[in-house]
Amino acid sequence: MFRQDTEAAIKDALVALGAGGASFALERPATLAHGDYSTNAAMVARVDAHELANALKGKLSFVERIEVAGTFVNFFLSRDAVVAEVHKAASDGEWGKNDLYAGKKIMVEYTDPNPFKEFHIGHLMGNVLGESLARLFVASGAHVERANYQGDVGVHVAKAIWGKMHPPAGGAQFSWGEAYVYGSNEYEAHKEEIDALNKTIYEKSDAHVNTLYDEGRTQSLAHFEQMYKKLGTKFDHYFFESETGPVGLQLVKAHPEVFEESEGAIVFKGEQYGLHTRVFVNSKGLPTYEAKELGLAEAKKEKGEYDLSITVTAREIQEYFKVVRVAAEKIFPDLEGRMVGWFHGFLKLTSGKMSSRLGNVITGELLLEDVTRAARGREDVAVGAIKYAILRQGSGRDIIFDPEKSLSLEGDSGPYLQYALVRARSLIKATKVAGIECWTSDVQHSKMSEKEFVLARILLHFPETLARAAKEMEPHFVTTYLTEVASAFNSWYANERVIVAGKVSSHVLDLVGAIEQTLAKGLQVLGIPTPEEM
Repeated sequence: MFRQDTEAAIKDALVALGAGGASFALERPATLAHGDYSTNAAMVARVDAHELANALKGKLSFVERIEVAGTFVNFFLSRDAVVAEVHKAASDGEWGKNDLYAGKKIMVEYTDPNPFKEFHIGHLMGNVLGESLARLFVASGAHVERANYQGDVGVHVAKAIWGKMHPPAGGAQFSWGEAYVYGSNEYEAHKEEIDALNKTIYEKSDAHVNTLYDEGRTQSLAHFEQMYKKLGTKFDHYFFESETGPVGLQLVKAHPEVFEESEGAIVFKGEQYGLHTRVFVNSKGLPTYEAKELGLAEAKKEKGEYDLSITVTAREIQEYFKVVRVAAEKIFPDLEGRMVGWFHGFLKLTSGKMSSRLGNVITGELLLEDVTRAARGREDVAVGAIKYAILRQGSGRDIIFDPEKSLSLEGDSGPYLQYALVRARSLIKATKVAGIECWTSDVQHSKMSEKEFVLARILLHFPETLARAAKEMEPHFVTTYLTEVASAFNSWYANERVIVAGKVSSHVLDLVGAIEQTLAKGLQVLGIPTPEEM
């Protein structure tokens, strides 16, 4: 409300000054000393900042004063307005939500592990980021459907099944992940045999191979579901390459105006669009990953019309995605502008980039188990630690996970936020259990201490933080903000007497309630568990 009304008032004032139409920013200043909001409107519209400030005075009932700092105009909210917003935060179950995507249908595809391979920490990273984006869109009024696209056919499957069928002499029975690694290591020596097996898998022409395939697929998918449950994700749609491959193959063959033959294969010449050429059907007549993506696009369309289809995946396939998107838009013109790639970096190991093909993979399950042990058996704390470490970074950046730092209760960690939430909840519970009397006053806000007022001024920015994170698709805005809230709350709690002579003031209860609501809802948006005790 404050931000929207202030923006509207600035636009009207610029029109009155003959500078309407200027594109300005209204931001939260880096320090509270510069107000609750600050705008560069005078600078970009080339009007005198003092004239703009004077034109705005008296136009905003919730603003106590307006100051000019160079070319910037700063706004300071009144105590009445801040206290009223804190009360709303403490009592309104819809606190923090916005209507940025109201009426929009968004499909978010993420995680995308491949059966027959391990659920590695790259899949874990994609799950954490995708789930948070989905929740941000929900908090912004969108109807969100979560999708998971899994590669249950392809040469990786053939490698795994070959590994199961040809274990080394005297070797132990392989798990499917181990069989894949072994098959990968033996691929160059047995390439023709494994490639032929891949064709057999596609054709479903061998009963024994079919049985192995069904066994591996079922076991892999069941294991993935265990991980999703631990991470707090439930998908609405599951898509599989075994289903999208045949559809994609037919789409490529049905559109010779989009694709062309080249050395026995069928390709898309992306150079005319500033991209590169990619193969969609190989020389053996099989659909490649690219063709399967076209089949996926059609499968998604069959689930209903959507405004956005977002794919969360690693940045290494960014150029690949661009080619596939353009090809899909040529076949499905109605998808133009609706297919969005959201690309993340890598969760790195000290040994360098992870590769499941080389067998030095760290599984998501192993990482979660290790962090859970370090968290004294608290899986909810471990999940919070891992998710925060991933979500605190901006999109596209690599992450080096530090287990010790991730579990710290000293700040900048998931457990730090969880602990602050538990502390707020404990305080609220203590006042109720002890029957502590609450005294009120019409001028209670005048008794609010400076630290309380500072904390209250920070809290009022929660709704716009969620809106910004959703608009820019950057969950790290939320982690940064919640860490600021938790830090300010812990500082206040350590230095202020909350309960005085067996009584607590109404504004303090409101303040603690607002903190609890903000931390709880913020953590929920991030997909971080919200424990009742630590």
